[in-house]
Amino acid sequence: MVVMDLLALVGMGLVAIGAVCDVLAAIGLLRFPNFFLRMHAATVGIVGGAVVPLIGVSLVAIGTNALGSATISFVATCISTAVFILIVAPIGTHILAHAAYHSREPSPQPLEYDALEKGEKE
Repeated sequence: MVVMDLLALVGMGLVAIGAVCDVLAAIGLLRFPNFFLRMHAATVGIVGGAVVPLIGVSLVAIGTNALGSATISFVATCISTAVFILIVAPIGTHILAHAAYHSREPSPQPLEYDALEKGEKE
């Protein structure tokens, strides 16, 4: 019984961490000066605010066993969704940043060092 309570407690902590990540991502979206930094904040919101709570919810479901026989399918769905988000979110963000950089529509300034520009000239 102690292990089940511990799983539920850790799961609730992960859900709280996810909520904090979402709040920080929202503040970053409002405060960061350019497109690329805002996109970083959005990715933190996606990964920290979606993946971590999904894992937490699955731990709570295991710890409380409130779903009965549907617990295993619920946990499998939560974990598979978290893995899918972990795979797709960074790829999508990278593709979007790459396209935005090369279109030069949102200015990437201020830049101190531009490794991509140096690589294009060589």
